[in-house]
Amino acid sequence: MSELISYHLEDGVATLTLSNGKVNAISPDMIVAFNEALDRATQDKAIVIITGQPGILSGGYDLKVMTSGPQNAIELVAQGSTLARRMLAHPYPIIVACPGHAVAKGAFILLSSDYRIGVDGPFNIGLNEVQIGMTMHHVGIELARDRLGKAAFQRSVINGEMFDPQGAREAGFLDRVVSVGELLPTAKAVAAQFKKINMNAHRKTKLKVRKALLETLDEAIELDKQHAV
Repeated sequence: MSELISYHLEDGVATLTLSNGKVNAISPDMIVAFNEALDRATQDKAIVIITGQPGILSGGYDLKVMTSGPQNAIELVAQGSTLARRMLAHPYPIIVACPGHAVAKGAFILLSSDYRIGVDGPFNIGLNEVQIGMTMHHVGIELARDRLGKAAFQRSVINGEMFDPQGAREAGFLDRVVSVGELLPTAKAVAAQFKKINMNAHRKTKLKVRKALLETLDEAIELDKQHAV
C-alpha cells in the first residue's frame, strides 16, 4: 500500500495505519490511499481496523491545502466527505483504534466508523472548525447530528468544544476507552467478535439503518461543492 497508509492483513482483519507527518494530515493523496486500502480490504473480505501513530489518529484536513484557495478547500472537503459516506456504507465492519488526538476530520473518521476505541490520557477529541475560523460544512453537520448526543452535537458543532477521551465517549465520538497498552488488543478482540456475525446480514442491515443518513449526505456533499468552507 501507499506509504501514507500501511496495510497489514492477518486472520481476516486488515489493519490500516495512517502515517502522514506528525498530525496525520488528511490530504488529497491520503484520501486516495484510504480508498485504495478500503478497496483492498473489500477484496480480502476483511474486517477493518483503522489506527494512527502513537498519540494521534489525525489532526484533520491538510491546512496547506485548505488555505491554498477556496476551490482547493472545497475539493478536499468533498473528497473527504465522499470517503466518510463510503466508510458508513462499507460492506464489512470498520473499527477505529484511536491512539490519542482526533480533531476535525480525525473526529469525523470516528463518526464514520462502526466501533470506536480510544485511550485514556491528555488527548483532545472533537470538531474545532469554528475555533479556527471555518464554518462547519453541511456533511459535517449532518454526520455529527446523526452520531452524537443532542446536547453534545450543539456543544461540539456550534461551540467547537473539545472533549477528553471519557467526555468523547459520553458525547458519542467513542464507544470505549482503554489504556494505551490495551488499544490494539481490544480492537483485535472486537474484530474477533465481529467475525461471529453474518457479513451479508451486517451489510444489508447497515444500509437499512443508515439509508436516510446516506441520502442526506449525498445531498449535503452537493451543497458543500457550491460553497467555500
